[in-house]
Amino acid sequence: MLSRELLDILACPKCKGDLEYETEPHQLKCSKCKLIYHVKDDIPNFLIDEAEKF
Repeated sequence: MLSRELLDILACPKCKGDLEYETEPHQLKCSKCKLIYHVKDDIPNFLIDEAEKF
């Protein structure tokens, strides 16, 4: 699980907007870009090409 301190400073790499953290499955969601960034072993994958649209 990502720490609150880390979540407070993380931003979407595409638009620099706020991210929502979802615990099941572990992912970070940007409502502005409509992208989901997956988190594996508490490490967010912020490669825009690997993000999924929702």
